[in-house]
Parts: sequence; C-alpha cells; structure tokens
Amino acid sequence: MGLNVGTDIALSNGMAREIIHAGLAHESFIKNATEGFDAYRASVEPYTLDYVSGITGIPADVIREAAHTYAAADRAMICWTLGITEHHDATDNVLALINLSLLTGHVGRWGCGCNPLRGQNNVQGGGDMGAIPNKLAGFQDILDDEARGRMDKLWNTTIPPTYGWNLTEMLHAMDKGDMTSLFVIGENPAQSDADGHHVEKLLTGLDHLVVQEIFLTKTAQLAHVVLPTSASWAEGEGTVTNSERRIQRVRKATEPPDGARDELWILSELARRLGHDWGQPNAEEVWNEVREVAPAFCGGMSYARLEELDGIQWPCPDESHPGTKFLHGRLWDHPRGGRAAPFSVVKHEGPVEMPDDEYPLMLTTGRRLESYNTGVQSGGYDSPLHTGESLDLSPEDAARLGIESGDPVRIISRRGTVTAPARVDRSLRAGVVFMTLHFPDEVATNLLTIDASDPRSGTAEFKACAVRVEPQRVAVETGD
Repeated sequence: MGLNVGTDIALSNGMAREIIHAGLAHESFIKNATEGFDAYRASVEPYTLDYVSGITGIPADVIREAAHTYAAADRAMICWTLGITEHHDATDNVLALINLSLLTGHVGRWGCGCNPLRGQNNVQGGGDMGAIPNKLAGFQDILDDEARGRMDKLWNTTIPPTYGWNLTEMLHAMDKGDMTSLFVIGENPAQSDADGHHVEKLLTGLDHLVVQEIFLTKTAQLAHVVLPTSASWAEGEGTVTNSERRIQRVRKATEPPDGARDELWILSELARRLGHDWGQPNAEEVWNEVREVAPAFCGGMSYARLEELDGIQWPCPDESHPGTKFLHGRLWDHPRGGRAAPFSVVKHEGPVEMPDDEYPLMLTTGRRLESYNTGVQSGGYDSPLHTGESLDLSPEDAARLGIESGDPVRIISRRGTVTAPARVDRSLRAGVVFMTLHFPDEVATNLLTIDASDPRSGTAEFKACAVRVEPQRVAVETGD
C-alpha cells in the first residue's frame, strides 16, 4: 500500500479498528497476554476507513482487505525498515505496529512477530553490546543494580546509574557547550545527519574530535585526530548479529593495509595511555567477558558452540540451551509467564513540516539498492547501477514544472538549496519527491532535511520535509 508520507499511525489504527469491528481480534490471547486493551480500543474508534483513507491516500476497500488478510492469517509478521523509524514519532510508529500484532495474536509463535530489518551490517550487534544510551551489554538496563553490580565487580569501577545521551541529544549538548569532545567510531555524522550545515558547525566547534575509521570520511577530515582501523568484517576476528538475533563468528580473511590497526588494539592502547592497562585481549577473550557480564543473554555462546552450530539466536543462558528461535512464547502460557504485554495509545500527528504554498512538495529520502548510506563504502566502486544523485519526481509534477528527465533542477527547503538532475519516476505519486544520501560530495541532500527528531529514540525525521523544485537556468554562451 502506497501511503502518504508520515501517515503510518493512522493506517495502523484504521486497520485495528476494522479488525475489532469485524470480530477478528484474538480475544482469548488479548485476555491472557495483554493489558490496556480497553483504552486502546477506545483510542482507535475515530479511525474509520473513510477517515484513514483521507489521511493516507489509500482507498478504504484496500485498507479493509489488508486488515482482514492480516488478522485472518494463521501466521503473519510485520517487517519494517527506516520508513517507520526515521520520523519524529518513530517510537509511536513502532508501537502502533506492535499493537496490531497483539490485537491479532501474531506474536510469540513461529512465523509471527514484529521484525525491524536492519539497514546496515551488525546494527543489531551494536545494540547487543550496549551501544545504546540506556542499556548495558545484553540489553540490561543501566538502572538495574544487579547488572551494574556484576560489571562494577569485574571491572573494579562504578558505572553511574544514569542514562546517557542519544545522538540527537549529543548534538544539542554540543550546541549548548555541554559536550566539547567526541570520539566517533565508524560513523559519518557530517554527511549522514539532518541539517548538514548545522551539524558541520557543531563538529568544527568541538575542542577535540577523534575519528576511528577505515576511510577518510568528511567527518574524519574535520577531526583533530584520525585513527586508521581495520575493516572488522574482513580484517579482524569477532562476532556479528543478524536481523533474526543469530550471533555468528566473524573470521579474519585478509591483512589490513599498512598503518591500519585492529580495533581492539586501538581501544586497549588508548586505555593503557589513559592509565588503565587492559593488556592486549583477543576477540574471544573479550567475547567471554561479555558472556560473564550478560549471562542470561549469551552465557551459553562459547566460540566452540558458535562454530559447531553455525551461530546461535539469543537469548542463550547456558551451554545446554539451544538458543531461542522466536521471542515472547511465554505470552501463550497458562498461566502467562511474566508480565502482560501492554497495548499503547498512539495518535496520528503527521510530519513536523508539511507542504505549503512556498514549499509545495514533500521530500522523502531513502536508499538505492546498490549503495550504502553516505556512499563512503560503495561510492568508490564502478557499477552500472551507479547513476549518481537525482531528484525523482512524478510525471504529474514534472509536467506541471516543465521538467524532463536529465534536466538540472534546484531543490530548496527552509534550510538550504542543492542542485541535481531530475528523474521522472512513474512509481511516485504527485506531491512527493525522492532523494538519497549516497552522493554527498556531489549533492548534499542533508542540507535540505529538517532538524526534528523523536524525543525517545533520538531518530531524525529524514523521511519528511517540505521543498520546492525549480528548473535550473543554464546560461548559454553565444559568440558573434
């Protein structure tokens, strides 16, 4: 279903209302496994098919068919990518989808569930290791005294029982002068973050910026210190977690180039120079430490078992445990195991910035099949699929503006202006234009995007901002 940008919650709530009114809600599961259903049912009541159709642009009969098909299926899952999470109401978008799975009982069973598909290699693994401001390794809450206590004892230190900053909060802290130093590992915020002019100003205003990278990215070019590192997926040992929570071994396949150091060596050497001698632990020793501090999560995942079983899905608490093929099966137990799964009341808001007379088009950003985020890792390779950046627009908008494919156009938002060739795309609906972040050295798309973010996840609203498009007037030189 092709819906208007930023109307995901309205669609989810409309489907939920139709499922309830059609008698397709899984009443026994709701009674046994959930809480908050009455409030949720009341909250979706205004979202009639006609009302939601007007918001989303999807015909009412299509929404009805989708709702009935999903609810009546024996097994069904909901998968999403950044189109759900790169909004100012990202968390509510996800909660709206979770509501649908609880409403229909499509959770806690094989072939069911809610599945965020990760856009980059080992994003899941980063979360597993605690690269989240409110979690420790194994998704243990920083406020959990028992979890902190295990780590305090092993590391002979005291972890503060306070949450850290997410990326958006870190940028705000830089703006206020509360953060003056930054250590960036494998990230390119100078080109990947929204409102690029502002982000570059913040990075160049830091007292000290260190970047650990495999390429000299735009962020690395702004750094006071650059630490060239190995590519961990091919030039080092370790583990990786895929989108189904399967932790697998990563094996060194080749030597890094001259001057590049293993990431574990860099971090251990930094610790030594800062007065903490960790020695030079190898990847297996570090992994075993993770198993020790997060035993319920991966205590049973020795390197030997990961090798033998070709990976194991977490949680896996001990070496007799086979791993967990799917989560939340406890919700089907009688009596139910653990606490009830909560329904969440969420309301449609729409994008922060909507089209108007001055900026009449909605720009949404995304990725193309062959390219990788800001293009650092993919832009240097020849590919017949590499066509450079373009401004994709519908045939209707192209005709209205007098634009044909290949014409240079100016794309203007309240924050900046860029120039790119137009590409007429019949799959786009009128009023929506599309660009990527893959070629920032040619077209800095993030000069256009809005500095709005979800207050809970910190995710920027890359998927929606208002722009106008103008034909680029090309001067033609003439001679006598």
